[in-house]
Amino acid sequence: MAKKKPDDAPAAANGTASTVLRAPAEEMFAAELEQLIKTDTHPKPPGWRMSPRAVATYICGGKAGTLAVTPKYIGHRRLVEIAISTLVTDRALLLIGEPGTAKSWLSEHLAAAINGDSTKVVQGTAGTTEEQIRYTWNYAMLIARGPSPEALIKSPVFRAMESGTLARFEEITRCAAEVQDALISLLSEKRLAVPELATEIPAAKGFSIIATANTRDRGVNDMSAALKRRFNTVVLPSPATLETEVDIVRKRVAELGAHLELKAAPPSEDAATQVVTIFRELRGGQTLDGKAKIKTPTGVLSTAEAISVLTNGMALAGHFGTGEVSPIDLAAGLQGAVVKDEEKDKVVWGEYLANVLKKRGADWRPLFTACAEANS
Repeated sequence: MAKKKPDDAPAAANGTASTVLRAPAEEMFAAELEQLIKTDTHPKPPGWRMSPRAVATYICGGKAGTLAVTPKYIGHRRLVEIAISTLVTDRALLLIGEPGTAKSWLSEHLAAAINGDSTKVVQGTAGTTEEQIRYTWNYAMLIARGPSPEALIKSPVFRAMESGTLARFEEITRCAAEVQDALISLLSEKRLAVPELATEIPAAKGFSIIATANTRDRGVNDMSAALKRRFNTVVLPSPATLETEVDIVRKRVAELGAHLELKAAPPSEDAATQVVTIFRELRGGQTLDGKAKIKTPTGVLSTAEAISVLTNGMALAGHFGTGEVSPIDLAAGLQGAVVKDEEKDKVVWGEYLANVLKKRGADWRPLFTACAEANS
């Protein structure tokens, strides 16, 4: 049998071949990026592949010649422009907001548009060390030959400084304070000292860091005032209206369904609206019409979780259902998203079902019945 050629690989959302579970943004949207670069007539900052105006078009949507550029971030365009303008200067950028407000998504697409490489990433966790921000060593080579450039293992930040590109620091407030503060000298002096080699690495033009922080993590490892001063901060809000959030959710669910080759049609607009309505009411503590107060569960119930509920519903419908997302498919995902704490959240969810969902019209009755059975 002949070998399968790379051209036979499944196509990603933007037309690029991809067999990986999740391709980086610069591969998924390669056609749009290439067209934007080709048609860009505005000045480019040092180290950038395209102008700030073209980056904004890539993020927010628009036209590149005859090609329609899909919006990657649906929200306040001015916030995107502020973020892009920050990266033109020598300041680092901090994106903060509630979970699921597209901080990481925006960070990735900014790096993809500006440098064509969104993969220089430090993932902040309780176990992140200073070496992961600066550098470490190949200890076998270090013991055999002593410190040498060949034995040096460069962090994503180190490589970004050398190449004059962007590094991403995800969930910076998950790191211990002393680890966070390793960034202070890098952002102030724009140099990275390697005392073992008696040298310093100066940052090339175009270097910067995009960090993200979750407002739910405030108080875990707050950033020091000294470090905060090195960043320009952009707060990404939750979607302002139900319609905006439904648009975001439906767009991402359709993209994920196509990429994962789920064997079901995307959920209807009514199904997406119902899930998003439930999430907005539970996280807001009142019904959308403001007439009734609601207890809030312990979970976040973000836009990202709404996307997950609907995507999971597609998987259930495709493999264990009719191929069309039904209320029963959605109920399982809703139960898991809302009930994080078995004792408290199950009561909150049950009261919401009885006092709010049950009293809505016939269009809501199938979803109420399926959710009530799942919560019983």
